[in-house]
Amino acid sequence: MDAVDEKLIAALRRNGRTGISELAGTVGVSRATVRSRLERLERDGHVLGYTVVLRGDATEMPVRGIMLIEIEGRGTENVVRQLTGIGEVGAVHSTNGKWDLIAEIGAETLTDFDDVLRRIRLIEGIASSETNLLLATRRSARAARG
Repeated sequence: MDAVDEKLIAALRRNGRTGISELAGTVGVSRATVRSRLERLERDGHVLGYTVVLRGDATEMPVRGIMLIEIEGRGTENVVRQLTGIGEVGAVHSTNGKWDLIAEIGAETLTDFDDVLRRIRLIEGIASSETNLLLATRRSARAARG
């Protein structure tokens, strides 16, 4: 892939429904070039498909992170039930290894994010946790599904 391909992909990430003519204008190449480049990107497996991004799929929460959670005893169901009742928790995943659960969290500000972490840590049955902020999304599996 070269700079033209990267510009095409960037334009399509902003709006997957952008027409060939508009893409040509944005990238600064002919319509025929856009068409042949897109065909090649699809054929070579760089572009797997085009999708619709719903409002709920967009990052509405600018501060996002994952919380790795260790459960003590047999309290997993209780912890999961309480986590799913917290609006800022977007998803809860079970996992293996040291951690029992992974919670995806989103908030408007760092202060709000900190408050969510505090509320989660107060849930009975959580033995320990580790939190990582998500700084940038470089690739989303949602965009790859098609």
